[in-house]
Formats: sequence, structure tokens, C-alpha cells
Amino acid sequence: MHIATRRVFRLSVTTSVALAVSYALALTVPFLAPLFAFMLTAAPKPPVGVKGLLGLLVGIALMLSTGLLLIPIVQHYPATGLVLVFVGLLAANLLSLNLGKGPVGAMLTIGVALITMIGQVSYALAVLIISELLIAIAIAIVCQWVVYPWLPEDPGPAPEQPKPEPQKSKWLAARATLIVYPSFLLGLTDPLFYAPIIMKSVALGQQAEETQLKAAGRELLGSTLVAALVALAFWFCLKLAPNLWMFFLWTLLFCTVVVAFMFGLLTSRFTPSFWLNVFVTMLIFVGPAVSDSANGKDPYMASMVRLALFVGVTIYAWMAMVFLNWLRDRGIQRRRHAGLAMEGS
Repeated sequence: MHIATRRVFRLSVTTSVALAVSYALALTVPFLAPLFAFMLTAAPKPPVGVKGLLGLLVGIALMLSTGLLLIPIVQHYPATGLVLVFVGLLAANLLSLNLGKGPVGAMLTIGVALITMIGQVSYALAVLIISELLIAIAIAIVCQWVVYPWLPEDPGPAPEQPKPEPQKSKWLAARATLIVYPSFLLGLTDPLFYAPIIMKSVALGQQAEETQLKAAGRELLGSTLVAALVALAFWFCLKLAPNLWMFFLWTLLFCTVVVAFMFGLLTSRFTPSFWLNVFVTMLIFVGPAVSDSANGKDPYMASMVRLALFVGVTIYAWMAMVFLNWLRDRGIQRRRHAGLAMEGS
């Protein structure tokens, strides 16, 4: 079997199995396990071992716990707390870029933004979300252990991703921080309702780090709108037979198709990051909709509100990228003109 085909099936099967396990265990936020399974398995490398899993869980627990430390500060000293949240988000994005630790940086972002935000409702609820995140990551990696031996990588070292220049990475980290931070401020008004928006903002921040300005509209807004259409098709397919077995099979089918575009088995003019974010956003759409339906709420109205918010956040991210790049280019031109003027004098 060709390596790209193996990667497609490994990613789709791992994600689908993680979804089935998390919903079978009736976790509080069951769509987190397939979300993490997808993000971890997208990298073409073997899963971590038992020691790696334990170390990863301890490290992620510490990073998520930063949010627990920030909760009382934001409650009692809002100005100081908000500054610390901004610094924490900036540090998380620098960690992603300078050290190439994308998943670790994403976890720190979730700890600083999501856990701090949820903690404004209840400290106990924030602790529960941390435990759910750790369980979801453990499920994702165990599913990797089960699937990887059947669909392994070719022997040899995994290709290394090139790191950006230090100055450029600092700029990209600042840009990603300014994308996530306003969503955090909005989420403080209603943390439980806006929690999915934080997850989407984290994905947008990660995506913005890798997106060129010329393709920003297509990458950010296009992937969100395509994800909404895919999620709608997924929902109507699931309604034909709403049970866990069909949920697993539909996830397997939709994930296989999207990932085939991502790895180039199906031709597309869009980049791999576009299709990666299509599926991540689709999970963020479908997961809460399934929970709304199970709790007796109207999933259509809630999904429409989420779509409007997702589109709004995405348009903001796009406009922020354009505006911040304009400011940077203007500053560079001013310094250049000032340097020429000094040389002329």
C-alpha cells in the first residue's frame, strides 16, 4: 500500500475509533478525543510510547493548570489578569513557532484562554474540563497505538519541518495572539456559550501562523464555510440512523474523503492546511450539535448561531492579518526612509 494511502486510512480510522470510544464512555465533552486524535495523527510519525504518554499528560496537565492559577487573578485583579493572559498566549505561540511544538503550544493556549474563561463560571468546572482534556488525549494516543501497527510509516526518520526566522516567528506569534485574545475577551461575557469559539480561535491562530497574506481569505474563511457545508451533510446523514455505530461509520467516511484531499490522493487547488482545518472545524460544529440534540435543545438554531460566530471570528482574523501586516510594512518603510535620510545628510 502506498505511503499516502496508509496515512489517509491511519488518520481516518484513528479519529473514528477515538470518537466511538469517547461517546461510548459518555464523556462530558466527547468530541475532544477525536479532535486530538486527528491533530496528533496528522503528523507523519509513530505515536509516543508509554513513557512518552505519561510525560505528555504530566506536561499538558501543568500547562492547562496555568489557567487555574489565572482564574482568581482575573476575578479579583482584572487588569493584571488580562495582561497575564495576553502574555501567556504570546508565550504559547512563540513555543509553537520557535521550538516547533505546535500541539504543546495549542495546549498552553487552551489552558490560558479556555480554562481561565470557564473558571469564571466555576472553578470545579474548570478542573473537570482539564480532566476531560487529559482523558481525551489519552484516548487519542491509545487509539494511535491500536491503529499504527496496521498502517505504519516507512522505515527512516520523519521529515523535519523548517523553522521560520526568529524575527519572523516573533511577528507571526504576535499576530496569532491578537487573533485569539479578542475571542477570549468576548468569551468572558458567557463562557459556556462561547467555549467552542475559543477552540475555533485556537485553530485559527495556528492556521494564521502558516498562512500567507494573499491566501488568508481563502484559507481562513473558505475552510470555515466548507466545514459548515460538510458538517450539514454529515448531520443529515447521521439523522438517517442516529446511533453510535453509524456515527462511527459516517465519521470514517467523511474523514477519509477530507484527508484524501489533505494528502493529495484526491486533487484539489487548496492546501493541506485548508483541509485539515475543514475537518477540525467540522468536528467543532458536529460535536456540540450532537450534545444539543441529546439534551433536548434545538441543534439547528444553536448551530446557526455558532456558524455566525465562527464566520465573524474568521473575518476578524482575516482583517486582523491584513491590518497588522499593513502596520508592519508601514513601519518598515518609515525606518527605511529615515535611514536613507540620515545617509543623505
